[in-house]
Amino acid sequence: MKQEYRDESEIFAQLEALCTSPGYVHAIAHFCFRDNTVGYADQMEVENLLEQYAPERLVRPEISTLIGLACKGELDINLPPPEITQKYIDETEILLNELHQSMLQPSIKLLSRAISNPTVTSNPFATGAALREPIFYSGEAAYSFQYRDLPLEKYKNDNGWFKTNKVYSVQQAITIISAISRLQGEKINAFFPSILLKHPGEWTSLPIFTFTIDEIAIESNEDESIVKSFIESFVVPKSIDISQFKALGDFNPLNAYPIIQLSEGEYLLFQGYSLAEALYETPFFWLIEDTSYKDLALKNRGTFTESFCKECLTRVFGENRVFTNVNIYNKKTRIGEIDVLVIFANRAIVVQAKSKKLTIEARKGNDNCLKDDFKKAVQDAYDQAFQSAAFLDDQDCILVDSDGNKLNIPREYKEIYPFCVVSEHYPSLNFQVLQFLKYQTTNCIMPPFVMDVFFLDVVCEMLQSPLHFLSYVNRRVQYGDKLLSSHELTILSYHIKHNLWIEDDHTVLMLDDDIGADLDLAMLARRDNVPAKTTPSGILTKYRSTFFGRLITQIDRLEDPGIIDLGFMLLQLSGETIESINKQVSKFTKLSRRDKKHHDFSLGMSDSSTGLTIHCNHDDAPVALDKLREHCLGRKYVEQARSWFGLSINPLNSQIKVGVGFDFEWTHSEEMDKKFENLMNSPRILWRKNA
Repeated sequence: MKQEYRDESEIFAQLEALCTSPGYVHAIAHFCFRDNTVGYADQMEVENLLEQYAPERLVRPEISTLIGLACKGELDINLPPPEITQKYIDETEILLNELHQSMLQPSIKLLSRAISNPTVTSNPFATGAALREPIFYSGEAAYSFQYRDLPLEKYKNDNGWFKTNKVYSVQQAITIISAISRLQGEKINAFFPSILLKHPGEWTSLPIFTFTIDEIAIESNEDESIVKSFIESFVVPKSIDISQFKALGDFNPLNAYPIIQLSEGEYLLFQGYSLAEALYETPFFWLIEDTSYKDLALKNRGTFTESFCKECLTRVFGENRVFTNVNIYNKKTRIGEIDVLVIFANRAIVVQAKSKKLTIEARKGNDNCLKDDFKKAVQDAYDQAFQSAAFLDDQDCILVDSDGNKLNIPREYKEIYPFCVVSEHYPSLNFQVLQFLKYQTTNCIMPPFVMDVFFLDVVCEMLQSPLHFLSYVNRRVQYGDKLLSSHELTILSYHIKHNLWIEDDHTVLMLDDDIGADLDLAMLARRDNVPAKTTPSGILTKYRSTFFGRLITQIDRLEDPGIIDLGFMLLQLSGETIESINKQVSKFTKLSRRDKKHHDFSLGMSDSSTGLTIHCNHDDAPVALDKLREHCLGRKYVEQARSWFGLSINPLNSQIKVGVGFDFEWTHSEEMDKKFENLMNSPRILWRKNA
């Protein structure tokens, strides 16, 4: 029997009535404590974070909805009897689940229609009705510490406006948010010991989320007037009519202004994440409401996006390989501009940044607004990036930096990666890219990588080796629609743990959100000083102290196009093959140290597409290079391979002396048959990809 679902508006109205019930805030406090806190002993483990991915947990947009609805009525903080609070909790979970199912129905109907009628060519997922659900439940784009810390960079050029109009500086705002977070953390730790001294009828977690100006002034070591000014900045202004919050897609004032005033000097903050997010997003609207400052505010926001992208990519590639505001000229005519350009060997990254958001109407499911927002935020950025990449590959175009100097950089590229970066949280960005983005490729211009500044920050933090970074980007963009995940952090986490690889005969790889827990933990350790591992066990740790790990580090430093190709290939290898390389190198370096003779081994792909030869000898570099070139050309020929790489290493320290790489079509030659007859039956190790 087909299940009937109530209309979403009917469920929302019932939820609002429940949220405005006497003492309902204690139910919200329960959800916040249960679903937004992580318990651990001496050190936080992945298992502790996995609880945050439990299906019964409410996501933050759901809790924010409850808070917004509760604030539409008179807030009653009196504690109801335990059975009433439990009734509130049970009914809330039932209604939220029903609301979720109701939101899913339009996409289910569109998909069913497409399945039952094969002649339908329209994409059932590219409609506002289908996208409302993934937009609302898309999860967080940023970590709370990113929302907390990035305003210092985002608003650094607006700091004078803050001091004049809000009394506090951006740094003081961050200090106060950190103080509120610490104070609530202390109250959480004291919660369980305190309730053991109380009657069950008095149990409530609401006091965890309340604070006074005095408490925060002491904790932050800031003047009370500064603290008060900051806190009141994030209480819903009287000018905002909260009664207009009538549906899930409507503006919820408690997202932009998450602090609730209970009485003179006493306040309530249910979700510290919401306050950090509000500090990142809300001040921009204050700035542009000041008509005398609006133009400068808009300019500063664009500057932030570009400068932050440069800062992130510089962590990976270094100052001398990252350029901003690169103008492109055809003779004397300016024909384009690249926001951020990265050059590494024969690879390039072209970044186009946008400061666009998903509008309220788009969130409500308006098809035209949804597509218009995407065009302005992503499609336009991609079109500019592709055009710039094409100009970059054109030797007749001249590149000039922001100071007017001609860039003296390599202009022959094997791969150019267009990056499209948005500076704001863009819900369900991955899913919308799959539905809407129109792109093209050439022999060297790769598919685009679309992301927000928060992900760029994380990937540049975790993959600070140019080789690791580019290898990941290469695979991520080439897999394209073979990867399904709610956001990029999950895919990156999977890669760091398991080395991202999808076999050709596999249609799609679906990744659940909980795969991101390893990355979450590492970032918490790095940015919030949580006692935990700063790097997940996996590709960045397993071979770090082996020959293979040192080899990758050396290739990074060489920045040679041919050797970079070798590095890409090495990072795709299986663990079994890597162990074989380490074992063979150890064996032959010992032999060479003992007998002072030359030793070598070769590895080839089972499909004969490529391979690697490693020489170990005491020869000087010029002699070693001649031997290596001759051997690799021969090995490439007898294997009928498209490409072949070679390394000559010093047996005393396993350091690379010289390296070669050949990449050209194989053709038969009787002369080569005779010349390399001795290699025809020489042994090699077969390797395979996918670590």
